[in-house]
Amino acid sequence: MPSALLISHSPVHTMMFSHALERLARLCSILGGLLMTGLMLMTCYSLIGRNLLDTALIGDFELTGIGSGMAIALFMPLCQLKHENIIVDFFTANRSALFNHRLDRLGDMLMTVIFALLAWRCALAAINAKETMGASMLLGFPDWVVFTGMSAPFALTAFIAAMQTLSKFNSEERAA
Repeated sequence: MPSALLISHSPVHTMMFSHALERLARLCSILGGLLMTGLMLMTCYSLIGRNLLDTALIGDFELTGIGSGMAIALFMPLCQLKHENIIVDFFTANRSALFNHRLDRLGDMLMTVIFALLAWRCALAAINAKETMGASMLLGFPDWVVFTGMSAPFALTAFIAAMQTLSKFNSEERAA
């Protein structure tokens, strides 16, 4: 029965489904913000320690790279949900609403494919890193944690883009 929610065009089902997606996307964004805040505090601590106290935080560059990658992945679901991707409308500004709607739908389909591929490859990288016990150079931070932390938000982004593509598929007349 859950698949009926995906293809149903009833306003109630669509609203309930989009609210769940919005909550998940916002949760990812909050986690990304907390992660970036932690990285900022770590960087401040490292800089103060290095410049004033003559002590260094070992692995701060590794943690910054790891955390930034995961934070970017965590911000993507909300970015896709709100259609806040960079759009250059130089060539489409004078086109019809129907043309732009179809172009947006094509963009949503491409985002679905791109993020599904990213999620798939991150999941495979996580499995490989777990099997080979891959880790960062200085701290030995397990790579599989990073890839897993990126795979889930990428999969959610792909799912959101797919739902946007399908929801717009039958509403071309409304756009015009």
